[in-house]
Amino acid sequence: MRSHDNIQPSKFWLRFFRWFCRAEYKEDIEGDLLERFEANAENHGVQKAKKVFKKDVLKLFRPSMIRKLEGNQKLNNYGMFKHNLLVSYRNFLRYKSAFFINLIGLSSGLACTLLIYLWVTDEMSVDKFHQLDDRLYQVMLHHEESGTLNTQEDTQAILAEALEQEVPEIEIGLQATPSFWFGKMPVTANEKTIKATGKFAGKEFFEIFSFPLIDGDAKNVLQNPQSIALSEQLAVSLFGDVGKAIGQMVEWQILTFKQDLVVTGVFKDLPANTTEDFDFILPFEIFSNILGEGKHWGNYNALTYVVLTEGTDVEQLNKKLAPFIKEKAPKSNVTPFVRKYSDKYLYSKYENGVQAGGRIEYIRLFSIVSIFILFIACINFMNLSTAKASRRTKEIGVKKAIGARRQTLIWQYLEEAFLMTFISIVCALALVILLLPQFNQITGKQISLEFSTELITILLVIQIFTGFVSGSYPALYLSGIKAVAILKGKVRNSLSELWIRKGLVVFQFALSVLLITSVLVVAKQIEFIQNKNIGYDKENLILFLNEGNLTENEEAFIGQLRNTPGVVNAGRTSHTILNGGNYTTGVHWEGENPEVQTRFGNMPVSYNFIETLGVEIIEGRSFSKDLSTDNTKLIVNEEAVRVMGMTDPIGKSITLWGDEVQIIGVAKNFNFNSLHQPITPMFFKLENENLLNILVRIQPGQEKATIGRVEALYKEYNTDFDFNYTFLDQEYAVQYAAEERVAVLSKYFGGIAIIISCLGIFGLAAFTAEKRSKEIGVRKALGASNSNIVRLLSVDFNQMIGLAILIALPLSYFLLKSWLDEFAYHIDLEIWYFLMAGLAALIIAWLTVGLQTFKAAKANPVKSLRSE
Repeated sequence: MRSHDNIQPSKFWLRFFRWFCRAEYKEDIEGDLLERFEANAENHGVQKAKKVFKKDVLKLFRPSMIRKLEGNQKLNNYGMFKHNLLVSYRNFLRYKSAFFINLIGLSSGLACTLLIYLWVTDEMSVDKFHQLDDRLYQVMLHHEESGTLNTQEDTQAILAEALEQEVPEIEIGLQATPSFWFGKMPVTANEKTIKATGKFAGKEFFEIFSFPLIDGDAKNVLQNPQSIALSEQLAVSLFGDVGKAIGQMVEWQILTFKQDLVVTGVFKDLPANTTEDFDFILPFEIFSNILGEGKHWGNYNALTYVVLTEGTDVEQLNKKLAPFIKEKAPKSNVTPFVRKYSDKYLYSKYENGVQAGGRIEYIRLFSIVSIFILFIACINFMNLSTAKASRRTKEIGVKKAIGARRQTLIWQYLEEAFLMTFISIVCALALVILLLPQFNQITGKQISLEFSTELITILLVIQIFTGFVSGSYPALYLSGIKAVAILKGKVRNSLSELWIRKGLVVFQFALSVLLITSVLVVAKQIEFIQNKNIGYDKENLILFLNEGNLTENEEAFIGQLRNTPGVVNAGRTSHTILNGGNYTTGVHWEGENPEVQTRFGNMPVSYNFIETLGVEIIEGRSFSKDLSTDNTKLIVNEEAVRVMGMTDPIGKSITLWGDEVQIIGVAKNFNFNSLHQPITPMFFKLENENLLNILVRIQPGQEKATIGRVEALYKEYNTDFDFNYTFLDQEYAVQYAAEERVAVLSKYFGGIAIIISCLGIFGLAAFTAEKRSKEIGVRKALGASNSNIVRLLSVDFNQMIGLAILIALPLSYFLLKSWLDEFAYHIDLEIWYFLMAGLAALIIAWLTVGLQTFKAAKANPVKSLRSE
């Protein structure tokens, strides 16, 4: 017996002994240990007794004394896992319709999510591969125009050198030209002429941009002003082998400029994830020589890139750069700043000097769409799982009655959800592999499915996320049903469970209605863009380069061209017509505000160009060959007249680049930029030399024959050149390729979301009809008609869908209005767009529910009442 009740051994070591000791030895040995402890406490003190007790416990901790971890004491996780898999498999077989509805819905949703993930990953990788990406920036200019800021990337050709010399934070300054300025230029070697896309760039181009060289040294490739660097493909086309290109002579030509150049480098063909597009690069010095006196602070004829020094604070640098150009040219209205080069693809849009999105908006849009689609699929799983709970209540009751804990049941149903998700991911991967070629064709990408560490991680995240989202509520709901109520047959749907299920249906159909509305409005906006009257007739116009011997015989060629059968008219311009072009702030007029500079579009043209393009002269006249002084005259557009505040512009004189010129005509406004941008003031100026493009209007219905005649005439002048032309309306459509792809993808993803929603509502209708089969049988026995039964079963679904429409329509209005505001010209959001979308969703839902309810209404009541 213990002498003092308060004298106890260490609780930790006593618990440790009880945990490891075999059950058959525990009681006897514990008694001996306690008696030995009390004896030691009386003879040697409590502290000594506790130390001895600890040693005694540790001595007993040996294999012969340790209990075996088996029997009822062990939680056999593997066995439970195997059991749950078997139960899940049997349930899949038992409820085949629910299984296939969930499989189709989840697989489709996951496939959409994976496709969008691959697309987003590809979009986010554009221009990110350059080794100096973190320090590589592009100089942009804010133009102050009529109280607002117009942000452009065109800069002065002399800016790069000035920045490198005068700004310590800038390590390298590089000037270059965009490749689209010149189109495809002829390159000749070994009596073979190939038209290729080229650009001019500074000496450090290959040092700051990571376009790998197959042959040549990055530091020296563009050092020689008579050098040229070719792409791998162009080198093979000209010389048959990349290794034979270095040191070879190449003749390059643009308009009347010709030059023999030596190949000093061959670079790998450009990767798919770059915004650059060129087949060869020339030293910028050649372009400087062409510009001549055109290199000054008022001429924007280059792009400027800079490499910043390590640790540069970009925000502070932009503050420092703000007055840089105005200090060089006091009358300048531009403010320079730098933005990260790799940001230009995703963040290209500026509004009044503030970055306002760009392609990143489409990434956000489709990322949200993918989440919506995945949620819709998960909601189907949740709803169908809880709806069929009545079929599994006995299973739950029996398991609870024999001791199953709620936690165990929760894990069982979560495992079922994870298994369903895993099977769906496998099916989704198969769908992605099957659909990827078509998806690439739609998006204009070259995406491939590679099982990288990143993709496997994403798949695991999707597995865990989808498994938990789709399985959590059914697991919590089913495991929470009381065993007594189950075994007594008194299980009833709780009010909260019904509201949650209805809320989920409303949520998923609201998303579907939102997608239907978006698809409709996006399609209408694209149709509006394609058919909008842009101020000239873009149909039946072909555009090709003024090149080769044409540049020496322009007038003769144009004269013969205009007399060619099927040709309506022809003219020349330096402008690409669709891509903005030249701009100047060198226009001044009487009454001009000296503190506000205005940027004018400058389109040099030949005789007959305005008539060929189809621009309407609403006041005055066009240029005439009969008047030799027209090269000192201008034709301005309506916007220019408005900006200059003129009420009667014909005959008025204005100053252009220091010379007095007279306005002889006013052209109706037309879009010579994308419809994303408003019409700006511009003027036509008569020029007869160095006009890069030839525009030809051909008679409708005779396109093929007429183009053949034009090609034959072209070949007479340029025997060794291929005749390459583009239709202006096709080039116009290319400007809106991103919107077109958004429209097509929206149709596909919207359709999939609607199908998944309909699958869910179809399954719910089926389970509802089955659950109320006896009620239907009784009503039919008492004389209810099929239409009454259909109406009875449909009323709840109609209410939920109606509520979804009411929620979705105002939300879709605000989202779509925000998207349309990105266009300077867009459709109006008319009410019938939303009514049509709501009606479409309602009809789809009625057809889905009606099919199932009509089937239930037609069923023989004897079968449903037989068990009674």
